[in-house]
Amino acid sequence: MNNSEQIIVCGGCNAKIGPGQLGELLKDLPKKQDNRLLVGFESSDDAAVIKLNEEQAIIQTLDFFPPMVTDPYMFGKIAAANALSDVYAMGGDVVSALNVVAFPEDKPLTILKEILRGGAEKVQEAGGLLVGGHSIHDHSIKYGLSVNGIINPQKILSNNTPKSGDYLILTKPLGVGIITTGFQVSEIDTHYFEQAVKNMQTLNKYAMDVARHYDISSCTDITGFGLLGHLHEMLDGRLSACLYSNHLPILDGALKAASDFILTAGGQRNRNYLSNFVSFHCDDFSMEEILFDPQTSGGLLFSVPANQADDLITQLKQELDSECAIIGQVIDKQAVEIAVY
Repeated sequence: MNNSEQIIVCGGCNAKIGPGQLGELLKDLPKKQDNRLLVGFESSDDAAVIKLNEEQAIIQTLDFFPPMVTDPYMFGKIAAANALSDVYAMGGDVVSALNVVAFPEDKPLTILKEILRGGAEKVQEAGGLLVGGHSIHDHSIKYGLSVNGIINPQKILSNNTPKSGDYLILTKPLGVGIITTGFQVSEIDTHYFEQAVKNMQTLNKYAMDVARHYDISSCTDITGFGLLGHLHEMLDGRLSACLYSNHLPILDGALKAASDFILTAGGQRNRNYLSNFVSFHCDDFSMEEILFDPQTSGGLLFSVPANQADDLITQLKQELDSECAIIGQVIDKQAVEIAVY
């Protein structure tokens, strides 16, 4: 690939508006009561769910962002995997998708063609239909998908319904934001970057295909708010959790990069918002940064009954080509919401 076919990197889920700001924006929006709306934006869930009949509900979601890699084909695959993930986080299956594109007038269209090719391949891998889209001119590249999925209304997985005593399972390693940021400034080895890209391209479909056979209490995908931000949403002010830092799956090179102060703007926004909800019992700045780090196309976080956790993690390790682990436990509400040991 020559330089003219590369794209400027500045985003991924690191570009996401912070959790505190979003809550303020959404709280006063007018709401319409409708019994068909099973999941709306009030609970900050991963997608909306609207009931069609007693056996079917439609899942609606949309996700797009600026590039976090220079290769347009790779960017298309990552952005699509990230957008499709919201359907899997709700426990559903992908039905169809629409492209969402912003593209500069002065850029070669060959770049956009490669982005769309990567996205189309991921929709196809998900078993969905790519049925159209919308494009505009903008000063910078942005790409993503609007996705429709389907689910039985009785089997919806919400992001805020864990139970005390559940174990927490994470299905992809952390550190994507730090690794991609470090690679942009030539502070990360290519091998580490390629591992991060491989994880971002991987569909969460495969983790959900395993987990849907277990009694999952709650599920979300880890993206721009980092592990701590999405766990905070999951606990919903009702419960607390303890995390075991030595159990966390982490991308090779990420801890070293964090110790060298390769940090992300999104990570600092997450730290500022969440600092009153977290207590660290491990004296490790690098680990703190990993936990606040925004993830692009991160893994699923499952809250699962303790008596099923070992079987689920064993099967996930057999089926997935990525690190996954039991990382902590949901407990009764404590003075501090999340304790990291």
